[in-house]
Amino acid sequence: MRRSRDKAASLAFIVMMTISVALVAGFFGNLHPAFDSFSHFRVHLAVLMALCALPLLATTFRLQAAAALLFAVAAFATTLNALPSPWPVQAAYEAKSEDHAVYRLLQMNLRYDNPTPKKVLSLIGRTNPDVITLDEVSAMWTTELGYIGSAYPYRILCSYPNGIFGVALLSRRPFAAGTKPRCERRGAMAIATVDFGGIGVDVAAIHLSWPWPREQSWQIGELTETLSSLGETAIMAGDCNAVPWSAAVRRVASLGGLTVMPSAGPTWTYIKLPDFLRRFAGLPIDQVFSKGAVLIHGASRLEETGSDHLPVLVEFSVRADGKQPDDEHATALAASDLPSGSHG
Repeated sequence: MRRSRDKAASLAFIVMMTISVALVAGFFGNLHPAFDSFSHFRVHLAVLMALCALPLLATTFRLQAAAALLFAVAAFATTLNALPSPWPVQAAYEAKSEDHAVYRLLQMNLRYDNPTPKKVLSLIGRTNPDVITLDEVSAMWTTELGYIGSAYPYRILCSYPNGIFGVALLSRRPFAAGTKPRCERRGAMAIATVDFGGIGVDVAAIHLSWPWPREQSWQIGELTETLSSLGETAIMAGDCNAVPWSAAVRRVASLGGLTVMPSAGPTWTYIKLPDFLRRFAGLPIDQVFSKGAVLIHGASRLEETGSDHLPVLVEFSVRADGKQPDDEHATALAASDLPSGSHG
């Protein structure tokens, strides 16, 4: 019996140490994208290592287990701003002000073969966002998004070489006079300068490829010029296929001079798994970035719409920087006064 316990303890110790190697590697993502791939599973690895360490505290491996448990807690702590919060507004967000109109951005990975596109259109109609950033805009979505053309007449759709991973940007608000929306060369980003109450804001949709050994790191390098071309005031959202604490997301933010928004929580998991697992054990890979006069007030995950990603609804304002429009609030209300049948 004792021998069996010793074997079990030794096995748990080996598993714990193996997990620790992967967990440590994730903190060196700046050295090589292969290390960064481990960072995306930091929460899961930390929890697994802690579960292995706890029973070992009562064995001859108690010192190693205690050190592993401490490291697991420290690693987990680095992800706290990306976990679901019981409070609707986190302290890291900017408080709303009566001096600024509040706008809404809806970020959605549509999924290229979504079997329930009407769920997407219904959600858009109910949430009535000012701007929408979309990923995995395949050919089928060109038709489906046409049904809400009257509600979102300002738009740009960018195709990707594989015909699946395209992006799109839809807006109820006009594009700023004298500007034209544009697509990144390979269709991984869409950018438009949107007029928010007289203030031009660069709005961008982005979709990154999977991490190493796929092309994500190379792709970010290819996006350097496009990211650096964003104006002084901008908001960007998309499926980054990378968690907010990863080197990949930090690199994107640095290239664009952007700040990563506190995460709304896990948004993705394997599509055949139940939704509750996605919300608590999924990966927070849908990110929102901003800079300049954009003030992020809060973000929330919405109900599933047939995709393997959850939609994220973001509330934000645009600071006038001393040049307050005549009636910014009235402009925002007027823009929402759409015909009752225009939501699709």
